[in-house]
Amino acid sequence: MKTFPMFLQMAGRHVVIVGGGEQAAQKTRLMLKTEAQITVFSDVLEEELAALATSGRITQRRGPIRAAHFEHTALVFIATGCRGTDSALHGLAKAAGATVNVVDQPALCDAITPSIVDRDPVVVAIGTEGTAPVLARQIKTRVEQMLEPDLGGLAALVGRLRAHAAQHLGPRARRDLWRWVFADTPRRTHARGAQRETARMIKQAIVTGDFGQETSGSVALVGAGPGAKDLITLRGVQRLQEADIIYYDRLVDPEILELARRDAERVYVGKRPGCHSWPQEKITQTIVAAAKGGARVVRLKCGDPGIFARGQEELDALRAADIPVEIVPGVTAACGVAAASGQMLTEREHIDTLVLTTGHITEGCAVPQILHNLTAGTCVALYMAVRAAAEISAFLSARHGPQDIAVTIVAHAQTDAEIVIHCDIASLPETLVAHGITDTATLLLKLPKADAQKSLGHHTTPEHAGLRDIAVRSRHA
Repeated sequence: MKTFPMFLQMAGRHVVIVGGGEQAAQKTRLMLKTEAQITVFSDVLEEELAALATSGRITQRRGPIRAAHFEHTALVFIATGCRGTDSALHGLAKAAGATVNVVDQPALCDAITPSIVDRDPVVVAIGTEGTAPVLARQIKTRVEQMLEPDLGGLAALVGRLRAHAAQHLGPRARRDLWRWVFADTPRRTHARGAQRETARMIKQAIVTGDFGQETSGSVALVGAGPGAKDLITLRGVQRLQEADIIYYDRLVDPEILELARRDAERVYVGKRPGCHSWPQEKITQTIVAAAKGGARVVRLKCGDPGIFARGQEELDALRAADIPVEIVPGVTAACGVAAASGQMLTEREHIDTLVLTTGHITEGCAVPQILHNLTAGTCVALYMAVRAAAEISAFLSARHGPQDIAVTIVAHAQTDAEIVIHCDIASLPETLVAHGITDTATLLLKLPKADAQKSLGHHTTPEHAGLRDIAVRSRHA
């Protein structure tokens, strides 16, 4: 970010606007939404500004402008309509130490006014650092549609009741209360105009503690998706925002953690192949203990928690301890890899069987048993199989033609480091070595039906038309 979003306290503070035309009127309208004291410097005011000055809502100043006029201001807006004059006034304002916005001159702006969705005291500000104001207005329109007109009234009511809630409820119960208020019956009741009923409902809930809150701990096994933070589900984001503690794996994009509640504890429990700093037994015991202590726990796993993520071991332990547990599915690696390489996992008349398997078993790396009976019309997504690639290549090459099986290798799928490589099954080991791929990669193997062999390139990717030629594509190539 080149600019940092922040809300300024404006009550009783001084704002100076220089100019008497439409641009100055626009900034004045914006500042009138606040409790600031507004002074407009201009000998002549357009009709709207003149009316505001007459009514006393703004103060008009005439005559020469000096640097001293900009001292002790919260903000200065310069909008005379003359770029040269605006530039000169900018120099005076900066000499006085002011924070300045010069209309239509981003290079002279310390502060940029955002597009605003106003549900006072709920305010949403949308900025594009001055690059795309039209986009900011489009986003504003969508947010306006999302938020009911009187949402600010509900927020103000909650603000008045916060001290009352603090007297009766602990921190955890208060979070449950406000989540209930904004996500359940109180918000719906308020939205239909029943403000008094809403207030009565919330006050009663504060006193009785009866609003469906959970007092025991719980665990959500959440799939973070295959890489990029925007591939986590909306439910997964919601659970992150509710969590007290988050235990996350090494393949989880760190930016996903930015979606969590700011005060949530984050614990890294990553395991690297051959270097398990957190054994699975320790992870499971820690999660159970945290939930027994009353915490809302999120176990955040790359991909989907139910696919080669040892989720069943954690699920069994949580159920044995009688701890409420929820499974939040995620986009699994096979889907992310196929999307990254521009393929479909199934193809009508050509690929009608999809197999998800792993080359890593308890004893080490091996050829998956399913490959012993690989039949035409199958796509196999191989997880954690890089170390078994040589054995898999030799095994399948001996049973099928070297060009019959199309291979796609995707390393670091759906991240900025993503690499997509195409080869045939015989050249798989050397391809991995040539590109230094030793760990974080998923392999897609496609063996189309016999009548599709000639059109293999058309039905998968162009690179497969000549499978002996290795094709490499980086996400940012």
